[in-house]
Amino acid sequence: MSRPPLPPFTPETAAQKARMAEDAWNSRDPEKVSLAYTPDSVWRNRGEFLTGRNAIVGLLTRKWAKELDYRLIKEVWAHDGARIAVRFAYEWRDDSGNWFRSYGNENWEFDDAGLMARRIASINDRPITESERKFHWPPGRRPDDHPSLSDLDL
Repeated sequence: MSRPPLPPFTPETAAQKARMAEDAWNSRDPEKVSLAYTPDSVWRNRGEFLTGRNAIVGLLTRKWAKELDYRLIKEVWAHDGARIAVRFAYEWRDDSGNWFRSYGNENWEFDDAGLMARRIASINDRPITESERKFHWPPGRRPDDHPSLSDLDL
């Protein structure tokens, strides 16, 4: 299975890859998201280490059961060959109605077919008030005219 764009990445294809990942994650569909990764993809997500699509589906299922009204924006920080570094922010609320903005960085490494073989994520959560929210689009894909992280000064 091939998942274009394929490495080596240009600025344009790295941005396309990041937007595709953002769109998939904003779907909040763990099975759909897992298909962008190799069957034996290795992850570090916060303090959790896992391998394989089944583990990815499990982590994302737990994540989105806890992180309600999830909205994510990703932005390419750097790229080289088969690697892309992105920064991101997402907003979510817990089941008590408390809002958070989570900030982080991800390092991605892709195989020749364009599937992500390694994902290393560092993430920090910051409580925010509902009035501090900046991500107000309906559930799903971020509209093309919505400001980027840089535009929002995040």
